[in-house]
Amino acid sequence: MTTIPAEAGKSSFGLIDKEGFFAALPLESVRRVLDLGCGVGNYTLPLAERLGPGATVHGIDLWSDGVNQLLQTAREKGLENVTAESADLARLESTRDAEADLALLATVLHDQVERGVASAALREAARVVRRNGWLAVVEFKKIDTKPGPPLAIRLSAEDLAALVGPYGFVQPRVVDLGPNLYLALFQHAASVSHA
Repeated sequence: MTTIPAEAGKSSFGLIDKEGFFAALPLESVRRVLDLGCGVGNYTLPLAERLGPGATVHGIDLWSDGVNQLLQTAREKGLENVTAESADLARLESTRDAEADLALLATVLHDQVERGVASAALREAARVVRRNGWLAVVEFKKIDTKPGPPLAIRLSAEDLAALVGPYGFVQPRVVDLGPNLYLALFQHAASVSHA
């Protein structure tokens, strides 16, 4: 029996300014993306379409049914540049060091913080993103609105910078993605010992 995470199947992709999101990402220098906490691929698939066959988007999620649905949808759409696996974000055992140009955590990190596993997930993100690569984090604004998680577990841009900074991610650029969400884009510093 598969354990279904409480947040499984929920996605913020339908709530964001999509053009603002894609314009903010440094896609011209990206050949390998890791979508950490990909679910059924609401971000994975559009990223793969946007990047085209010269790049790979690899989805990773603990929810195996979501990963299977992502792979099926990618096949149906003919997206050969999509791969995916079921894995714990705190233990990316099949992902090599410095493998990714960009890692995406789309409305995932607040849940990781709530469960007390954010440190391990960020340590792994720091390991798998190449030096001068990017960490893109989409989160709900820290305002009491619907939809989204309870206000108490939301992360402001300042909370987020403090959270990811110790893992070598610097110079956050924050982009507004609409009334509910924002994107924080961090570069992986060239030399940092990961917390």
